[in-house]
Amino acid sequence: MIIPSSPSFDPQSLLHTCIDNQSIQLVSILGIGAYGIVYLGRQLVTRRSYAIKLLTNPKAIHREIDIHAHLSGHPNILQFEKVVRQNNMTFIVLEYASEGDLFSAITYPTRGLVGNNEAIRYIFLQILDAVEHCHRQGISHRDLKPENVLVFPNWHIKLADFGLATTQLVSNEFGCGSTFYFSPECQGGIVRNNERIKGYSTQANDIWSLGVILINFAAGRNPWRQATMQDPTFAAYVHNPRHFFKTILPTISDELDYILTRIFCLDPALRISLPELRLRILRCNSFTIDGHISTKKDTQAAINLPIPQISVELECTESITETIMDYLCGFTDSQETEQRATPASSAAMPFSSPSKRQPPPPPLRSPSSRPVTTATTPATPPTPSCSSSSCSSVSSSTFSSDCPATPRIIISPIRERKQQIQSTVPLGTSLPGFDSLKL
Repeated sequence: MIIPSSPSFDPQSLLHTCIDNQSIQLVSILGIGAYGIVYLGRQLVTRRSYAIKLLTNPKAIHREIDIHAHLSGHPNILQFEKVVRQNNMTFIVLEYASEGDLFSAITYPTRGLVGNNEAIRYIFLQILDAVEHCHRQGISHRDLKPENVLVFPNWHIKLADFGLATTQLVSNEFGCGSTFYFSPECQGGIVRNNERIKGYSTQANDIWSLGVILINFAAGRNPWRQATMQDPTFAAYVHNPRHFFKTILPTISDELDYILTRIFCLDPALRISLPELRLRILRCNSFTIDGHISTKKDTQAAINLPIPQISVELECTESITETIMDYLCGFTDSQETEQRATPASSAAMPFSSPSKRQPPPPPLRSPSSRPVTTATTPATPPTPSCSSSSCSSVSSSTFSSDCPATPRIIISPIRERKQQIQSTVPLGTSLPGFDSLKL
Protein backbone atom coordinates (compact mmCIF):
# COMPACT_ATOMS: atom_id res chain seq x y z
CA MET A 1 0.00 0.00 0.00
CA ILE A 2 1.28 3.50 -0.88
CA ILE A 3 1.88 5.55 2.28
CA PRO A 4 0.47 9.12 2.52
CA SER A 5 3.95 10.71 2.51
CA SER A 6 4.68 9.20 -0.91
CA PRO A 7 4.36 11.60 -3.89
CA SER A 8 2.29 9.00 -5.71
CA PHE A 9 -0.33 8.80 -2.96
CA ASP A 10 -3.81 9.72 -4.21
CA PRO A 11 -5.93 11.36 -1.46
CA GLN A 12 -9.12 10.33 -3.25
CA SER A 13 -8.22 6.67 -2.87
CA LEU A 14 -9.46 6.80 0.73
CA LEU A 15 -12.87 8.27 -0.07
CA HIS A 16 -15.81 6.15 1.08
CA THR A 17 -13.53 3.92 3.15
CA CYS A 18 -13.96 3.57 6.91
CA ILE A 19 -11.62 4.06 9.85
CA ASP A 20 -11.81 3.57 13.61
CA ASN A 21 -13.13 0.00 13.52
CA GLN A 22 -15.36 0.77 10.54
CA SER A 23 -17.26 3.40 12.54
CA ILE A 24 -16.33 6.58 10.63
CA GLN A 25 -16.62 6.91 6.86
CA LEU A 26 -14.47 9.38 4.89
CA VAL A 27 -17.05 11.24 2.81
CA SER A 28 -15.17 14.02 1.01
CA ILE A 29 -11.93 16.01 0.98
CA LEU A 30 -12.06 19.32 2.82
CA GLY A 31 -8.50 20.44 2.12
CA ILE A 32 -4.97 19.35 1.28
CA GLY A 33 -1.91 20.92 2.90
CA ALA A 34 1.80 20.35 3.19
CA TYR A 35 1.43 18.33 6.38
CA GLY A 36 -1.92 16.65 6.01
CA ILE A 37 -5.10 15.87 4.14
CA VAL A 38 -8.38 16.81 5.81
CA TYR A 39 -11.46 14.69 5.11
CA LEU A 40 -15.06 15.12 6.13
CA GLY A 41 -15.85 12.07 8.22
CA ARG A 42 -19.27 10.83 9.29
CA GLN A 43 -20.00 8.52 12.19
CA LEU A 44 -22.14 5.76 10.72
CA VAL A 45 -24.33 5.25 13.78
CA THR A 46 -24.83 8.77 15.14
CA ARG A 47 -24.34 10.54 11.76
CA ARG A 48 -22.18 13.10 13.54
CA SER A 49 -19.66 14.87 11.30
CA TYR A 50 -15.94 15.09 12.08
CA ALA A 51 -12.90 16.62 10.45
CA ILE A 52 -10.45 13.76 9.88
CA LYS A 53 -6.85 14.84 9.32
CA LEU A 54 -4.50 12.32 7.74
CA LEU A 55 -0.98 13.29 8.78
CA THR A 56 1.48 13.07 5.90
CA ASN A 57 4.69 14.31 7.50
CA PRO A 58 6.25 11.44 9.50
CA LYS A 59 8.68 13.77 11.30
CA ALA A 60 5.94 16.04 12.63
CA ILE A 61 3.24 13.49 13.49
CA HIS A 62 4.03 13.11 17.18
CA ARG A 63 4.61 16.82 17.71
CA GLU A 64 1.29 17.89 16.20
CA ILE A 65 -0.64 15.21 18.09
CA ASP A 66 0.98 16.02 21.42
CA ILE A 67 0.58 19.78 21.07
CA HIS A 68 -3.03 19.75 19.86
CA ALA A 69 -4.11 17.19 22.46
CA HIS A 70 -2.46 19.27 25.18
CA LEU A 71 -4.22 22.48 24.11
CA SER A 72 -7.61 20.88 23.49
CA GLY A 73 -10.36 21.67 25.96
CA HIS A 74 -10.13 25.44 25.69
CA PRO A 75 -13.33 26.99 24.27
CA ASN A 76 -11.38 28.65 21.46
CA ILE A 77 -9.24 25.66 20.44
CA LEU A 78 -10.60 23.10 17.99
CA GLN A 79 -11.55 19.99 19.96
CA PHE A 80 -9.16 17.05 19.63
CA GLU A 81 -11.23 13.85 19.76
CA LYS A 82 -8.87 10.90 19.22
CA VAL A 83 -6.01 9.40 17.22
CA VAL A 84 -6.66 6.50 14.85
CA ARG A 85 -3.80 4.42 13.47
CA GLN A 86 -4.41 1.83 10.79
CA ASN A 87 -2.68 0.52 7.65
CA ASN A 88 0.48 2.53 8.40
CA MET A 89 -1.54 5.74 8.47
CA THR A 90 -2.22 8.17 11.32
CA PHE A 91 -5.52 10.05 11.49
CA ILE A 92 -6.56 12.77 13.94
CA VAL A 93 -10.30 12.95 14.60
CA LEU A 94 -11.34 16.57 15.21
CA GLU A 95 -14.61 18.39 15.69
CA TYR A 96 -16.13 19.71 12.48
CA ALA A 97 -16.63 23.44 11.91
CA SER A 98 -19.93 23.69 10.07
CA GLU A 99 -19.53 27.40 9.28
CA GLY A 100 -16.17 27.10 7.52
CA ASP A 101 -13.15 29.28 8.21
CA LEU A 102 -12.59 32.95 8.90
CA PHE A 103 -11.08 33.55 5.46
CA SER A 104 -14.38 32.66 3.84
CA ALA A 105 -16.31 34.74 6.37
CA ILE A 106 -14.21 37.84 5.71
CA THR A 107 -14.22 37.57 1.94
CA TYR A 108 -17.92 36.62 1.62
CA PRO A 109 -19.48 39.97 0.67
CA THR A 110 -22.81 39.63 2.50
CA ARG A 111 -21.37 38.64 5.87
CA GLY A 112 -20.48 42.24 6.67
CA LEU A 113 -17.47 41.50 8.86
CA VAL A 114 -14.99 43.93 7.32
CA GLY A 115 -15.04 47.25 9.16
CA ASN A 116 -17.77 46.17 11.60
CA ASN A 117 -16.60 47.41 14.99
CA GLU A 118 -18.47 45.00 17.23
CA ALA A 119 -17.79 42.00 15.01
CA ILE A 120 -14.08 42.83 14.89
CA ARG A 121 -13.89 43.18 18.65
CA TYR A 122 -15.90 40.07 19.46
CA ILE A 123 -14.12 37.75 17.03
CA PHE A 124 -10.61 39.12 17.49
CA LEU A 125 -10.83 38.83 21.27
CA GLN A 126 -11.64 35.14 20.86
CA ILE A 127 -8.57 34.69 18.67
CA LEU A 128 -6.52 36.47 21.31
CA ASP A 129 -7.90 34.10 23.96
CA ALA A 130 -6.82 31.10 21.88
CA VAL A 131 -3.31 32.43 21.25
CA GLU A 132 -2.95 33.51 24.87
CA HIS A 133 -3.88 29.97 25.95
CA CYS A 134 -1.20 28.57 23.63
CA HIS A 135 1.46 30.94 24.95
CA ARG A 136 0.55 30.18 28.55
CA GLN A 137 1.26 26.54 27.79
CA GLY A 138 4.62 27.46 26.24
CA ILE A 139 3.37 26.81 22.70
CA SER A 140 3.59 29.09 19.66
CA HIS A 141 1.29 28.47 16.70
CA ARG A 142 3.54 29.90 13.94
CA ASP A 143 0.83 29.73 11.26
CA LEU A 144 -1.83 32.19 12.37
CA LYS A 145 -4.04 33.26 9.46
CA PRO A 146 -7.79 33.41 8.72
CA GLU A 147 -7.70 29.98 7.05
CA ASN A 148 -6.67 28.40 10.37
CA VAL A 149 -9.41 30.10 12.39
CA LEU A 150 -12.66 28.12 12.19
CA VAL A 151 -16.17 29.51 12.59
CA PHE A 152 -19.02 27.90 14.52
CA PRO A 153 -22.63 29.06 14.99
CA ASN A 154 -23.13 32.46 16.65
CA TRP A 155 -19.62 33.50 15.59
CA HIS A 156 -17.91 31.20 18.02
CA ILE A 157 -14.27 31.04 16.90
CA LYS A 158 -11.75 28.21 17.32
CA LEU A 159 -8.07 28.03 16.40
CA ALA A 160 -6.95 25.00 14.38
CA ASP A 161 -4.00 23.43 12.53
CA PHE A 162 -1.04 22.95 14.85
CA GLY A 163 1.20 21.36 12.24
CA LEU A 164 3.82 24.10 12.59
CA ALA A 165 3.34 24.74 16.32
CA THR A 166 6.39 24.55 18.53
CA THR A 167 7.35 24.56 22.19
CA GLN A 168 10.54 26.48 21.43
CA LEU A 169 10.46 30.09 22.62
CA VAL A 170 13.35 30.89 20.28
CA SER A 171 13.57 28.96 17.02
CA ASN A 172 15.99 28.78 14.11
CA GLU A 173 13.41 27.17 11.82
CA PHE A 174 13.08 30.16 9.53
CA GLY A 175 10.29 30.54 7.00
CA CYS A 176 7.66 28.68 9.02
CA GLY A 177 4.15 29.80 8.23
CA SER A 178 2.59 31.82 5.43
CA THR A 179 4.63 34.55 3.77
CA PHE A 180 1.92 37.20 4.06
CA TYR A 181 1.64 36.68 7.81
CA PHE A 182 5.03 35.91 9.32
CA SER A 183 7.32 38.54 10.78
CA PRO A 184 10.52 39.89 9.20
CA GLU A 185 12.74 38.17 11.77
CA CYS A 186 11.10 34.81 11.02
CA GLN A 187 12.65 34.92 7.55
CA GLY A 188 16.25 34.89 8.75
CA GLY A 189 18.95 35.89 6.32
CA ILE A 190 22.27 37.68 6.34
CA VAL A 191 22.14 40.85 8.37
CA ARG A 192 25.64 42.14 9.03
CA ASN A 193 29.19 41.20 8.10
CA ASN A 194 27.89 38.06 6.39
CA GLU A 195 26.46 36.88 9.70
CA ARG A 196 23.02 35.34 10.08
CA ILE A 197 20.53 35.80 12.86
CA LYS A 198 20.60 32.93 15.30
CA GLY A 199 16.88 32.65 15.96
CA TYR A 200 13.62 34.48 16.45
CA SER A 201 10.97 34.73 19.15
CA THR A 202 8.13 32.43 18.16
CA GLN A 203 5.63 34.21 20.41
CA ALA A 204 6.54 37.66 19.07
CA ASN A 205 6.13 36.19 15.58
CA ASP A 206 2.58 35.11 16.51
CA ILE A 207 1.77 38.65 17.61
CA TRP A 208 2.94 40.02 14.26
CA SER A 209 0.60 37.56 12.52
CA LEU A 210 -2.29 38.72 14.71
CA GLY A 211 -1.68 42.24 13.44
CA VAL A 212 -2.12 41.10 9.85
CA ILE A 213 -5.40 39.38 10.75
CA LEU A 214 -6.58 42.55 12.48
CA ILE A 215 -5.93 44.52 9.28
CA ASN A 216 -7.86 41.87 7.33
CA PHE A 217 -10.82 42.56 9.62
CA ALA A 218 -10.63 46.33 9.61
CA ALA A 219 -9.78 47.04 5.97
CA GLY A 220 -10.40 43.78 4.12
CA ARG A 221 -6.93 43.78 2.61
CA ASN A 222 -3.19 43.42 3.19
CA PRO A 223 -0.63 46.21 3.06
CA TRP A 224 2.22 44.12 1.63
CA ARG A 225 3.10 40.76 0.17
CA GLN A 226 5.92 39.93 2.54
CA ALA A 227 7.70 41.68 5.41
CA THR A 228 11.04 41.94 3.63
CA MET A 229 13.01 44.90 2.34
CA GLN A 230 12.72 43.44 -1.14
CA ASP A 231 9.03 44.34 -0.99
CA PRO A 232 8.82 48.09 -1.78
CA THR A 233 5.66 48.57 0.28
CA PHE A 234 7.19 47.05 3.39
CA ALA A 235 10.35 49.07 2.72
CA ALA A 236 8.21 52.21 2.70
CA TYR A 237 6.83 51.19 6.08
CA VAL A 238 10.30 50.60 7.55
CA HIS A 239 11.48 54.05 6.49
CA ASN A 240 8.33 55.94 7.49
CA PRO A 241 6.18 53.94 9.94
CA ARG A 242 4.55 56.97 11.53
CA HIS A 243 2.26 57.80 8.59
CA PHE A 244 2.29 54.50 6.72
CA PHE A 245 -0.95 52.81 7.83
CA LYS A 246 -3.12 55.92 7.62
CA THR A 247 -1.80 56.50 4.10
CA ILE A 248 -2.51 53.08 2.59
CA LEU A 249 -5.47 52.24 4.88
CA PRO A 250 -7.40 55.53 4.88
CA THR A 251 -10.51 54.03 6.52
CA ILE A 252 -8.86 53.00 9.81
CA SER A 253 -9.24 55.05 12.97
CA ASP A 254 -6.45 56.80 14.83
CA GLU A 255 -6.90 54.31 17.67
CA LEU A 256 -6.34 51.33 15.38
CA ASP A 257 -3.43 53.12 13.72
CA TYR A 258 -1.70 53.33 17.09
CA ILE A 259 -2.44 49.67 17.88
CA LEU A 260 -0.89 48.67 14.55
CA THR A 261 2.29 50.63 15.24
CA ARG A 262 2.63 48.72 18.51
CA ILE A 263 1.99 45.34 16.88
CA PHE A 264 4.36 45.90 13.97
CA CYS A 265 7.25 47.10 16.10
CA LEU A 266 10.38 46.06 14.22
CA ASP A 267 12.11 45.14 17.46
CA PRO A 268 10.41 41.86 18.50
CA ALA A 269 11.55 42.27 22.09
CA LEU A 270 9.60 45.54 22.32
CA ARG A 271 6.54 44.42 20.37
CA ILE A 272 3.19 44.76 22.12
CA SER A 273 2.33 41.98 24.58
CA LEU A 274 -0.88 39.98 24.40
CA PRO A 275 -2.31 41.50 27.62
CA GLU A 276 -1.69 45.03 26.36
CA LEU A 277 -3.11 44.17 22.95
CA ARG A 278 -6.23 42.77 24.57
CA LEU A 279 -6.74 45.88 26.67
CA ARG A 280 -6.31 48.17 23.69
CA ILE A 281 -8.80 46.17 21.64
CA LEU A 282 -11.32 46.37 24.48
CA ARG A 283 -10.82 50.12 24.87
CA CYS A 284 -10.81 50.93 21.15
CA ASN A 285 -13.95 52.97 20.49
CA SER A 286 -13.81 52.47 16.74
CA PHE A 287 -11.56 50.54 14.37
CA THR A 288 -12.70 52.56 11.36
CA ILE A 289 -13.49 56.20 10.69
CA ASP A 290 -17.12 57.34 10.49
CA GLY A 291 -18.86 56.29 7.33
CA HIS A 292 -16.85 53.13 6.76
CA ILE A 293 -18.58 50.84 9.23
CA SER A 294 -20.42 47.82 7.92
CA THR A 295 -24.08 47.49 8.86
CA LYS A 296 -24.80 44.08 7.36
CA LYS A 297 -27.52 42.19 9.22
CA ASP A 298 -25.50 38.98 9.12
CA THR A 299 -23.23 40.31 11.85
CA GLN A 300 -25.99 40.95 14.36
CA ALA A 301 -25.22 37.63 16.05
CA ALA A 302 -21.74 38.83 16.78
CA ILE A 303 -22.84 42.30 17.81
CA ASN A 304 -25.40 41.04 20.31
CA LEU A 305 -23.11 38.50 21.94
CA PRO A 306 -21.32 39.55 25.14
CA ILE A 307 -17.68 40.51 24.91
CA PRO A 308 -15.46 37.78 26.41
CA GLN A 309 -14.14 38.44 29.88
CA ILE A 310 -10.65 39.86 30.10
CA SER A 311 -8.04 37.23 30.74
CA VAL A 312 -5.54 37.24 33.56
CA GLU A 313 -2.39 39.01 32.41
CA LEU A 314 0.48 36.91 31.20
CA GLU A 315 3.69 37.07 33.14
CA CYS A 316 6.35 39.11 31.38
CA THR A 317 9.46 37.20 30.41
CA GLU A 318 13.00 38.50 30.11
CA SER A 319 13.95 40.24 26.90
CA ILE A 320 15.15 37.93 24.17
CA THR A 321 17.06 40.76 22.54
CA GLU A 322 20.42 39.00 22.71
CA THR A 323 19.28 36.17 20.48
CA ILE A 324 17.00 37.86 17.96
CA MET A 325 17.98 41.51 17.51
CA ASP A 326 20.64 40.99 14.85
CA TYR A 327 18.18 41.24 11.99
CA LEU A 328 17.71 44.90 12.82
CA CYS A 329 21.37 45.52 11.91
CA GLY A 330 21.66 48.83 13.66
CA PHE A 331 18.07 49.92 13.07
CA THR A 332 16.72 51.47 16.27
CA ASP A 333 13.47 53.08 17.27
CA SER A 334 13.23 56.41 19.07
CA GLN A 335 10.03 57.56 20.66
CA GLU A 336 8.93 60.93 19.28
CA THR A 337 5.47 61.37 20.74
CA GLU A 338 3.29 59.74 23.30
CA GLN A 339 1.35 57.89 20.62
CA ARG A 340 3.99 57.32 17.92
CA ALA A 341 7.54 56.11 17.62
CA THR A 342 9.52 56.58 14.44
CA PRO A 343 12.78 54.89 13.34
CA ALA A 344 15.70 57.13 14.24
CA SER A 345 17.63 56.22 11.14
CA SER A 346 17.46 53.82 8.28
CA ALA A 347 20.99 54.40 7.07
CA ALA A 348 22.27 51.40 8.99
CA MET A 349 19.86 49.00 7.31
CA PRO A 350 21.81 46.43 5.31
CA PHE A 351 19.38 46.58 2.41
CA SER A 352 19.30 49.14 -0.36
CA SER A 353 16.03 50.99 -0.65
CA PRO A 354 14.17 49.45 -3.60
CA SER A 355 12.35 51.57 -6.11
CA LYS A 356 8.62 51.82 -5.66
CA ARG A 357 8.26 50.55 -9.21
CA GLN A 358 10.91 47.86 -9.35
CA PRO A 359 10.13 44.60 -11.15
CA PRO A 360 8.58 41.80 -9.07
CA PRO A 361 11.08 39.48 -7.33
CA PRO A 362 11.29 35.78 -8.20
CA PRO A 363 8.27 33.69 -7.11
CA LEU A 364 8.15 33.10 -3.38
CA ARG A 365 8.96 29.60 -2.24
CA SER A 366 6.53 27.78 -0.01
CA PRO A 367 7.54 27.43 3.64
CA SER A 368 8.15 23.72 3.12
CA SER A 369 10.85 24.47 0.56
CA ARG A 370 12.69 27.01 2.65
CA PRO A 371 15.99 25.77 4.09
CA VAL A 372 16.55 26.07 7.80
CA THR A 373 19.35 28.54 8.33
CA THR A 374 21.40 28.74 11.47
CA ALA A 375 23.92 31.23 12.74
CA THR A 376 27.47 30.75 11.55
CA THR A 377 29.15 33.37 13.70
CA PRO A 378 27.92 34.81 16.99
CA ALA A 379 26.94 38.42 16.57
CA THR A 380 26.70 41.25 19.05
CA PRO A 381 23.15 42.53 19.16
CA PRO A 382 22.46 46.25 19.35
CA THR A 383 20.71 47.65 22.37
CA PRO A 384 17.18 48.86 21.69
CA SER A 385 16.62 52.50 22.37
CA CYS A 386 12.86 52.76 22.54
CA SER A 387 10.72 52.17 25.58
CA SER A 388 8.59 49.07 25.81
CA SER A 389 5.47 51.18 26.13
CA SER A 390 5.49 52.51 22.58
CA CYS A 391 7.33 51.42 19.47
CA SER A 392 6.62 51.89 15.78
CA SER A 393 6.59 49.60 13.40
CA VAL A 394 0.34 42.95 6.47
CA SER A 395 -1.35 37.68 3.71
CA SER A 396 -2.10 34.58 2.12
CA SER A 397 -5.33 35.67 0.35
CA THR A 398 -6.69 38.69 -1.64
CA PHE A 399 -9.19 40.73 0.32
CA SER A 400 -11.45 43.24 -1.34
CA SER A 401 -11.96 46.69 0.12
CA ASP A 402 -13.33 50.10 -0.70
CA CYS A 403 -9.81 51.38 -1.12
CA PRO A 404 -9.16 52.12 -4.82
CA ALA A 405 -5.73 50.55 -4.49
CA THR A 406 -7.22 47.11 -4.03
CA PRO A 407 -6.67 44.92 -7.09
CA ARG A 408 -8.63 41.95 -8.29
CA ILE A 409 -8.67 38.60 -6.55
CA ILE A 410 -6.03 36.30 -7.93
CA ILE A 411 -6.78 32.59 -7.78
CA SER A 412 -3.82 30.25 -7.65
CA PRO A 413 -3.08 26.78 -6.25
CA ILE A 414 -1.63 26.73 -2.75
CA ARG A 415 -0.70 24.11 -0.21
CA GLU A 416 -3.68 24.38 2.06
CA ARG A 417 -6.48 25.99 0.05
CA LYS A 418 -7.62 26.42 -3.53
CA GLN A 419 -7.79 30.15 -2.97
CA GLN A 420 -4.93 32.25 -1.67
CA ILE A 421 -5.10 35.87 -0.75
CA GLN A 422 -2.59 37.83 -2.78
CA SER A 423 -1.27 41.15 -1.56
CA THR A 424 -3.48 44.08 -2.29
CA VAL A 425 -0.43 46.17 -3.01
CA PRO A 426 1.21 44.43 -5.99
CA LEU A 427 4.84 45.21 -6.70
CA GLY A 428 5.01 48.15 -9.06
CA THR A 429 1.59 49.52 -8.12
CA SER A 430 1.33 53.13 -7.00
CA LEU A 431 -1.12 53.85 -4.20
CA PRO A 432 -3.07 57.02 -3.47
CA GLY A 433 -0.75 59.00 -1.24
CA PHE A 434 2.02 56.44 -1.65
CA ASP A 435 4.40 59.02 -3.13
CA SER A 436 4.17 60.98 0.10
CA LEU A 437 5.93 58.13 1.90
CA LYS A 438 9.49 59.25 1.44
CA LEU A 439 11.99 56.42 1.11
